[in-house]
Amino acid sequence: QEFILMPPEEKLTLVDRRAQDHRDKREFDACIRDLVRCVALTRLVFGAKHLKSAQAHVRLAKAYLKFKGCGLQAQEHAGLARELLPSRSSAAEELRVLLSVHLTHAHASLITVDEAESSFLESEKLVEELHQRGDISQEEKTDTEQEISTGLYRVYQSQKRPDKALGQCEKSLQRLRGCGQPEKMISVYRNMAAAEQDRGCWDRALEHLSEAHAIAVSHCPEELVGAEVSHSMALILAAAPEPQSGSESAGQHFERSLNAYKKLAGLQDPAFLTVQDDFCRFLLLSGQQEKCLVIQRSSVAPKKSTFGDVSVKVADTLELIGSLEMTQGCLKQAHRTMTECLQIQTLLFGPQHTRSKATQKTVQMLARAPEV
Repeated sequence: QEFILMPPEEKLTLVDRRAQDHRDKREFDACIRDLVRCVALTRLVFGAKHLKSAQAHVRLAKAYLKFKGCGLQAQEHAGLARELLPSRSSAAEELRVLLSVHLTHAHASLITVDEAESSFLESEKLVEELHQRGDISQEEKTDTEQEISTGLYRVYQSQKRPDKALGQCEKSLQRLRGCGQPEKMISVYRNMAAAEQDRGCWDRALEHLSEAHAIAVSHCPEELVGAEVSHSMALILAAAPEPQSGSESAGQHFERSLNAYKKLAGLQDPAFLTVQDDFCRFLLLSGQQEKCLVIQRSSVAPKKSTFGDVSVKVADTLELIGSLEMTQGCLKQAHRTMTECLQIQTLLFGPQHTRSKATQKTVQMLARAPEV
C-alpha cells in the first residue's frame, strides 16, 4: 500500500536500489523484473525519449545477456536504446550510451548471428573518440579495449579465423604488460593456446599454457586460477591428434580442474558447469556415453538455478541429453527432452532460427515413433 502511494520518482529510486540488491545476492530473475520496472518508471518520470530511458534499456539488455544468456531480448532492448539516441551526437553521455549499445549488441550477436564483428569495431571507434575528447580515462579506455579485443577474439574463433584471433590476443598482451593484472594475462594466454590449437600447432598451444601456469604459480597462488589452466590443458590434450610427450592425460587435468572448482566455487558455479560440459564432450569422444549422460542429467537442475530455466546452457544440455537418449533407443524419453529443448530454443532464438527448426524436425520425427 505504501509503495502504491509513492510518487513515481521515489518508486524509481526504490526499485533501482532493489534491483542492485538482487544482483548482489545473485537473484537474477528478481533483478531483471525490477529492471523492467525501472524502464517503465524512467519513461514515466523523464519521458519516453529522454537519455535516461535509453540508459534504462541498456541496463536491462545487459542483464538479459549476462544473467540469462537471452540474446534476442538483449538485442531488442539495445535496439530500443539506439532508437532513443540522435543519429549524430557529440554529447559525452550519449556517446557512452551508444558505446554500451554497440557492445551489448556485439555480445548478443555472438549467441545468435555473426553481426558481432561490426558492432565491436564500431565500439572501438567510439572508445577512441571518447578518449581523445577526454571523456573517459586511460584506465577505462584500456578496460573497454580489452573487452573489445576479447569479443573480437571470440568472433574470429567462431568464424575459424585463428590468425586474426591471435592478432587480438597479441594486442591484449601488449596492453596488459606492466598493468599488474596477472589473471587477465593468464586468460589471454589460454585464448592464444586455443587459437594455436585451431591452427594445429599443438606445441605452441602447450607453450602458451605453460606461460599461463607460470604466471598462476608466481602471482596467483590460489587454486582457482590453476583450475582454469588445468581446464585449458585438458582441452588441448583431448584434441591433440597424438599423445604429447611428458604430459599428463586430458582426463587427469579435467579431474583436477573439476575438483578445484567444486571445492572453491561449488557445484552451481558457472565455471564448474562449463568444465563439466567439456569433460562430458571428452567422455563422448572416449566412448563413455553412459557416464556422460549421467553427468548431464545431474547438471540440468544446477544450470537452471544458475543460468535460468530459459537459457542457452539449459537448451544445449537438453539437446545433448536428448541425442544420447535417442542413441540408446529411449525414444519416449528423448521426445520429452527434445520438446522441452525446443520450447527454450524458441524463446531464446525465435521459431525461424536454424537451431529451432532443426530441433522441431527432430521432435516431429520422434513423435512418429510407435512408443511415443
